[in-house]
Amino acid sequence: MALTFVTGNNKKLREFQAIVQDPTILHQKIDVDEIQGSIEAISIRKAQAAAEIVKGPVLVDDSCVIFNALSKPGIGLPGPYIKFFMDSLGADGLARLLDGFEDKSAKAVCTFAFCEGPGMDVKLFQGAVDGSIASEPRFGEGGGQFGVDAVFVPNGYDLTYSEMKQEMKNRISERSKALQLVKEFLESRKEVIV
Repeated sequence: MALTFVTGNNKKLREFQAIVQDPTILHQKIDVDEIQGSIEAISIRKAQAAAEIVKGPVLVDDSCVIFNALSKPGIGLPGPYIKFFMDSLGADGLARLLDGFEDKSAKAVCTFAFCEGPGMDVKLFQGAVDGSIASEPRFGEGGGQFGVDAVFVPNGYDLTYSEMKQEMKNRISERSKALQLVKEFLESRKEVIV
Protein backbone atom coordinates (compact mmCIF):
# COMPACT_ATOMS: atom_id res chain seq x y z
CA MET A 1 0.00 0.00 0.00
CA ALA A 2 1.31 3.46 -0.92
CA LEU A 3 2.67 5.79 1.74
CA THR A 4 0.62 8.94 2.33
CA PHE A 5 2.15 12.19 3.58
CA VAL A 6 -0.54 13.85 5.67
CA THR A 7 -0.53 17.64 5.95
CA GLY A 8 -2.96 20.48 5.42
CA ASN A 9 -0.11 22.94 5.01
CA ASN A 10 0.70 23.49 1.31
CA LYS A 11 4.02 25.15 2.18
CA LYS A 12 5.16 22.06 4.12
CA LEU A 13 3.98 19.91 1.21
CA ARG A 14 6.06 21.90 -1.31
CA GLU A 15 9.19 21.66 0.85
CA PHE A 16 8.58 17.94 1.42
CA GLN A 17 8.20 17.28 -2.32
CA ALA A 18 11.28 19.37 -3.19
CA ILE A 19 13.45 17.50 -0.69
CA VAL A 20 12.10 13.94 -1.04
CA GLN A 21 11.40 13.92 -4.79
CA ASP A 22 9.48 10.62 -4.65
CA PRO A 23 6.35 10.67 -6.84
CA THR A 24 5.11 7.39 -5.35
CA ILE A 25 4.33 9.08 -2.01
CA LEU A 26 0.73 10.28 -1.96
CA HIS A 27 -0.60 13.37 -0.20
CA GLN A 28 -3.78 13.80 1.77
CA LYS A 29 -5.08 16.73 3.79
CA ILE A 30 -6.51 15.47 7.06
CA ASP A 31 -7.27 17.53 10.12
CA VAL A 32 -6.40 15.65 13.29
CA ASP A 33 -6.79 16.95 16.80
CA GLU A 34 -3.48 18.09 18.23
CA ILE A 35 -2.99 17.17 21.84
CA GLN A 36 -0.90 19.17 24.26
CA GLY A 37 2.38 17.61 25.22
CA SER A 38 5.91 17.02 24.10
CA ILE A 39 7.02 17.17 20.47
CA GLU A 40 7.28 13.39 20.46
CA ALA A 41 3.88 12.75 22.07
CA ILE A 42 2.14 15.11 19.65
CA SER A 43 3.86 13.53 16.64
CA ILE A 44 2.98 9.99 17.73
CA ARG A 45 -0.69 10.88 18.30
CA LYS A 46 -0.96 12.66 14.94
CA ALA A 47 0.50 9.64 13.11
CA GLN A 48 -1.80 7.20 14.90
CA ALA A 49 -4.88 9.33 14.15
CA ALA A 50 -3.92 9.77 10.49
CA ALA A 51 -3.25 6.02 10.07
CA GLU A 52 -6.74 5.29 11.43
CA ILE A 53 -8.28 7.61 8.84
CA VAL A 54 -6.12 6.56 5.88
CA LYS A 55 -6.22 2.85 6.86
CA GLY A 56 -2.62 2.47 5.75
CA PRO A 57 0.91 3.81 6.10
CA VAL A 58 1.27 7.50 6.83
CA LEU A 59 3.94 10.07 7.43
CA VAL A 60 3.13 13.24 9.39
CA ASP A 61 5.24 16.28 10.18
CA ASP A 62 5.36 18.45 13.27
CA SER A 63 7.55 21.52 13.38
CA CYS A 64 8.50 23.65 16.33
CA VAL A 65 10.84 26.39 17.42
CA ILE A 66 12.24 26.54 20.92
CA PHE A 67 13.34 29.90 22.33
CA ASN A 68 15.99 28.97 24.89
CA ALA A 69 15.24 32.02 27.08
CA LEU A 70 11.62 30.82 27.47
CA SER A 71 12.52 27.21 28.18
CA LYS A 72 13.67 24.87 30.86
CA PRO A 73 14.69 21.21 30.49
CA GLY A 74 11.87 19.18 28.98
CA ILE A 75 9.71 22.22 28.26
CA GLY A 76 10.54 24.35 25.24
CA LEU A 77 8.37 27.29 24.26
CA PRO A 78 6.82 28.14 21.89
CA GLY A 79 7.84 24.59 20.92
CA PRO A 80 5.08 22.57 19.28
CA TYR A 81 2.67 25.47 19.79
CA ILE A 82 4.54 27.71 17.34
CA LYS A 83 1.59 27.75 14.93
CA PHE A 84 -0.67 29.20 17.62
CA PHE A 85 1.94 31.76 18.63
CA MET A 86 2.31 32.78 14.95
CA ASP A 87 -1.45 33.00 14.44
CA SER A 88 -1.81 35.17 17.54
CA LEU A 89 1.33 37.32 17.37
CA GLY A 90 2.57 37.26 13.79
CA ALA A 91 6.26 37.41 12.94
CA ASP A 92 6.66 40.85 14.60
CA GLY A 93 5.21 39.64 17.89
CA LEU A 94 7.26 36.47 17.76
CA ALA A 95 10.48 38.49 17.50
CA ARG A 96 9.33 40.82 20.32
CA LEU A 97 8.81 37.88 22.70
CA LEU A 98 12.53 38.00 23.42
CA ASP A 99 12.80 41.80 23.85
CA GLY A 100 13.41 41.49 27.59
CA PHE A 101 15.93 38.66 27.28
CA GLU A 102 19.62 38.75 26.55
CA ASP A 103 19.50 35.17 25.26
CA LYS A 104 18.17 35.17 21.67
CA SER A 105 19.28 31.59 20.92
CA ALA A 106 16.75 29.15 19.55
CA LYS A 107 16.39 25.71 18.05
CA ALA A 108 14.18 24.75 15.10
CA VAL A 109 13.01 21.13 15.28
CA CYS A 110 11.14 19.05 12.73
CA THR A 111 9.75 15.64 13.63
CA PHE A 112 8.37 13.17 11.10
CA ALA A 113 6.31 10.29 12.43
CA PHE A 114 5.73 7.12 10.39
CA CYS A 115 2.92 4.70 11.18
CA GLU A 116 2.39 1.54 9.09
CA GLY A 117 -1.35 1.47 9.76
CA PRO A 118 -4.09 1.46 12.40
CA GLY A 119 -2.90 0.15 15.76
CA MET A 120 0.75 -0.03 14.69
CA ASP A 121 3.79 1.43 16.45
CA VAL A 122 5.10 4.84 15.40
CA LYS A 123 8.69 5.54 14.36
CA LEU A 124 10.05 9.08 14.81
CA PHE A 125 12.67 10.93 12.72
CA GLN A 126 13.89 14.25 14.05
CA GLY A 127 16.11 16.98 12.67
CA ALA A 128 17.21 20.12 14.50
CA VAL A 129 19.04 23.33 13.68
CA ASP A 130 20.47 25.70 16.28
CA GLY A 131 20.16 29.39 15.60
CA SER A 132 18.89 32.67 16.99
CA ILE A 133 15.84 34.88 16.75
CA ALA A 134 16.24 38.14 14.83
CA SER A 135 15.14 41.30 16.63
CA GLU A 136 12.63 41.96 13.86
CA PRO A 137 11.27 39.93 10.94
CA ARG A 138 13.39 39.97 7.79
CA PHE A 139 11.61 38.85 4.67
CA GLY A 140 13.60 38.51 1.52
CA GLU A 141 13.50 37.18 -1.97
CA GLY A 142 14.31 33.78 -0.58
CA GLY A 143 12.07 30.80 -0.29
CA GLY A 144 11.30 30.76 3.42
CA GLN A 145 7.59 30.14 3.39
CA PHE A 146 6.63 30.10 7.05
CA GLY A 147 6.11 33.04 9.40
CA VAL A 148 8.85 31.89 11.75
CA ASP A 149 11.22 31.77 8.75
CA ALA A 150 11.37 35.57 8.86
CA VAL A 151 12.84 35.56 12.38
CA PHE A 152 14.92 32.34 12.55
CA VAL A 153 18.63 32.74 11.71
CA PRO A 154 20.48 29.40 11.61
CA ASN A 155 23.92 29.35 13.22
CA GLY A 156 26.69 30.08 10.73
CA TYR A 157 24.48 32.30 8.55
CA ASP A 158 23.55 35.99 8.54
CA LEU A 159 20.25 35.40 6.76
CA THR A 160 16.89 34.38 8.12
CA TYR A 161 15.34 31.34 6.45
CA SER A 162 13.01 33.75 4.65
CA GLU A 163 15.97 35.60 3.11
CA MET A 164 17.55 32.40 1.81
CA LYS A 165 16.85 30.88 -1.57
CA GLN A 166 14.59 27.85 -1.17
CA GLU A 167 17.33 25.49 -2.39
CA MET A 168 19.71 26.70 0.33
CA LYS A 169 17.09 26.39 3.06
CA ASN A 170 16.19 22.90 1.83
CA ARG A 171 19.84 21.84 2.17
CA ILE A 172 20.35 23.02 5.76
CA SER A 173 16.93 23.04 7.43
CA GLU A 174 15.66 20.87 10.25
CA ARG A 175 13.08 19.47 7.80
CA SER A 176 15.80 18.37 5.38
CA LYS A 177 17.73 16.70 8.23
CA ALA A 178 14.64 14.83 9.40
CA LEU A 179 13.69 13.89 5.84
CA GLN A 180 17.16 12.46 5.21
CA LEU A 181 16.48 10.02 8.04
CA VAL A 182 13.03 9.28 6.59
CA LYS A 183 14.53 8.60 3.15
CA GLU A 184 17.11 6.23 4.61
CA PHE A 185 14.36 4.39 6.50
CA LEU A 186 12.13 4.10 3.43
CA GLU A 187 15.05 2.84 1.34
CA SER A 188 15.83 0.18 3.95
CA ARG A 189 12.17 -0.91 3.88
CA LYS A 190 12.31 -1.29 0.08
CA GLU A 191 15.39 -3.50 0.42
CA VAL A 192 13.58 -5.72 2.93
CA ILE A 193 10.46 -5.98 0.71
CA VAL A 194 12.37 -6.87 -2.48
